[in-house]
Amino acid sequence: MFQTFEAQSSPDQGPPRLAALRLLMAQQGLDGFLVPRADAHQGEYVADRDARLEWLTGFSGSAGFCAVLGDIAGIFIDGRYRVQVRAEVAADFTPVHWPEEKLSDWLKTQRPDGGVVAFDPWLHTVAEIKELRDALRDIELRPSDNLVDAIWTDQPAAPDAAFFAHPLEHAGEHHDDKRARLAHDLKGKAAIITLPDSIAWLLNIRGADIQRNPVPHAFAILHTDGSVDLFAGPGKARDVMDHLGADIHVHDDSGFLDAVGKLGGPVQLDPKSCPEIIATTLHQAGTEVIEARDPCVLPKARKNAVEIAGAKAAHERDGVAMVQFLAWLDAEAPKGQLTEIDVVTALEGFRAKTNALRDISFDTISGSGPNGAIVHYRVSDKTNRAVGQNELLLVDSGGQYVDGTTDITRTIAIGTPTDEQRACYTRVLQGMIAISRVRFPKGVGGQHLDALARAPLWMAGMDYDHGTGHGVGSYLCVHEGPQSLSRRSEIALEAGMFLSNEPGYYREGAFGIRIENLIVVVAAPPIPGGDDRKMLRFDTLTFVPLDRRLIDTSLLSSAERDWIDQYHATTLSLLGPRLDGPTTAWLRAACAPL
Repeated sequence: MFQTFEAQSSPDQGPPRLAALRLLMAQQGLDGFLVPRADAHQGEYVADRDARLEWLTGFSGSAGFCAVLGDIAGIFIDGRYRVQVRAEVAADFTPVHWPEEKLSDWLKTQRPDGGVVAFDPWLHTVAEIKELRDALRDIELRPSDNLVDAIWTDQPAAPDAAFFAHPLEHAGEHHDDKRARLAHDLKGKAAIITLPDSIAWLLNIRGADIQRNPVPHAFAILHTDGSVDLFAGPGKARDVMDHLGADIHVHDDSGFLDAVGKLGGPVQLDPKSCPEIIATTLHQAGTEVIEARDPCVLPKARKNAVEIAGAKAAHERDGVAMVQFLAWLDAEAPKGQLTEIDVVTALEGFRAKTNALRDISFDTISGSGPNGAIVHYRVSDKTNRAVGQNELLLVDSGGQYVDGTTDITRTIAIGTPTDEQRACYTRVLQGMIAISRVRFPKGVGGQHLDALARAPLWMAGMDYDHGTGHGVGSYLCVHEGPQSLSRRSEIALEAGMFLSNEPGYYREGAFGIRIENLIVVVAAPPIPGGDDRKMLRFDTLTFVPLDRRLIDTSLLSSAERDWIDQYHATTLSLLGPRLDGPTTAWLRAACAPL
């Protein structure tokens, strides 16, 4: 089985670890030390070895950082984790609402007389350190060895999984062509690439260094002739040497910084993803640095026809598993014997029965009642609760298949929902439908569309504290940039980009609601009477029934009702023939017209 249910770090472990870190800070004459949730590759996800933030604080969320000073330790978390963090960390850590409060402003408030704050230059990007230094004139930021590593006596070993090839039949483009295409547009003589999913996409390889995400830990230097120097741990590339070919030169990662220092300039790096230590090494060597976006990021986001076809196949396969799960849940939940872990185990069992599942795409979220209000809730043996009658159950899950990555959320009524729950659910659904139906001109970004999903909630005085949608990879990370549906997104949406569409609503201590489909940006056909400007729209990839018991039809417009009926009709036609008799009957009832 893919899911494990280990107890989360105990809040009791935080205070002694914090005391040990402060003792080491004092010995080194430091007033502070920064502990981000990051590794040297600067991807979103970290291996167990690099989970320093969780080890120190107990906080298990996927984003955040801690600033440890002598008399206060601020743990910076965004709106997704403000309920979760209070349950996971000791009172010795002070939650700080971020990004509303910037680290620089907080440090100036806490250290008005200045001081020395140390950081590990592998774990912070060039842009992060520049922004901090520009804002902190009276506080010295000092590069340092990692102080958490010095006190983490049983720190896990670095991951050493071998890389494997991602076949052309799923990648849709040979890595020779990708390298040549990107090398042609380099702004320097070479580009340094540190993001694991960028390297995976560029070279058509995958790995197993990060749980749930099939990415390799490596560094790469792309040259203008299309060749690549690949730096990886000993033996990690042994199984892909023939796949890589003569233009990919493999080296031990211990020699990476040395090689960076010997590069002839100019060298291109992405300040938003490149570790500070790489820029420092180049500057010390007198090498000209050109700051530009990672050359893989946008081409990776624009999926080709093969990747789009693969995503559709993966979502149909995954949809069958989801329907089998929902039918099972409708039969079992009324008996009153299920727990949140039972739900996770059953769902992952149905996915495993596809015989195509490589892994789940993230730890399944199964939150019943008040646990559903914790946006990124992760059930454990400690937090597991019964799925109560007359409660809402929020299930957010996904699968990694060789032809695509899935991510879907459904909120299910267990028993009889209240009128208030139905109204809240329907407003969330209206927001999801608004994104699904919208047409927009080329050049529009996620920040322009995000409000469409929130408008039905805003009209009722409600909102949610997370983005409406994130990018999704192709058998890669379930969270992929740079595209998103978010107030902070400045990236124009382009054809081929995958996104999630997931508005929500959360009532702390009571229930959570989220509805999520994956969508792909496509060209929109012209409308008679319109002008000649090029327009885009979204095609839906996810087809799984919505819970009709939670829909208050009196709140819907006729266009919204028509969308739901058409969505359900398509779901039935796609998945019905792939199911057995009883499950097909359940699906037919679940997809009946409103």
